Amino acid sequence: MATMAALPENGARPRRSALYLPGSNVRAIEKARTLPCDVVILDLEDSVAPEAKVAARALAVEAIRAGGFGSRELVLRVNGLDTPWGADDLAAAGGAGADAVLAPKAGSPEDIAAYRRALGPRTPLWIMIETCQAVFALDALGRASAAEGVGCWVIGTNDLVKEMRCRLGADRAPLVPALAMSVMAARGHGLAILDGVYNDIPDLDGLARECAQGADLGFDGKSLIHPTHLETANRAFSPEPQAVAWARTVAQAFDSSENAGKGVLKVEGRMVERLHLAEARRLIAVAEAIAAREG
Repeated sequence: MATMAALPENGARPRRSALYLPGSNVRAIEKARTLPCDVVILDLEDSVAPEAKVAARALAVEAIRAGGFGSRELVLRVNGLDTPWGADDLAAAGGAGADAVLAPKAGSPEDIAAYRRALGPRTPLWIMIETCQAVFALDALGRASAAEGVGCWVIGTNDLVKEMRCRLGADRAPLVPALAMSVMAARGHGLAILDGVYNDIPDLDGLARECAQGADLGFDGKSLIHPTHLETANRAFSPEPQAVAWARTVAQAFDSSENAGKGVLKVEGRMVERLHLAEARRLIAVAEAIAAREG
């Protein structure tokens, strides 16, 4: 079973870079075992041609069972239940031993419930937010996700752009409202959330700008389509050293016996409330998990 090493869960588990790889590409899957990504997503959906989907399912399941992915979180993206392959994908995924199964185009709570029934109760479920319907149902999807054991949302920006028929520039202005609302809904229901892919593979400067935007919006990390994007995403979504140092200062101040029970402190001239303590501890946990993984 290809499970990752013990790390803090939820928001404290590093998911800076989530690399999609075609489930039909044996060489790419083998290479993924050595890449510096936090998450490997073996894809049975968009990157696999219809005539190759059955074979890709078998290859991906075999790779998951073989393991060897180390501390990387291993996720299998299945085809939708409205396709000829979805039900069989989910049946196979339930017993394969992936860290999670990623289901596409969840537009309603009923979709999430259907994926959970088909997958079974034990395997963690992730869902894609990639339709206009989903954007207008974010709060309901969040409640359903919490109820059905969904741990993470992944934004499918390409599908959303296609459905919106919008013109997307470097600032992603048409998508920003949906991106921000998705982050708010995810946080409101205790979910992790990953930004969509960047399509221009050689444009690393553009990728860096989009990663910075995603980090500013509050995403945990970014889904990616090429190994050359990993370093940029890992850097953008890693806690900044000065932020970690400040988090440690805040935690130490609240942990001091003289401050026991206090709700507000003055730390190095700055007013800090106890509500900041949870975020400080999360940031410290993320930094320590990254250091342990990269060390």
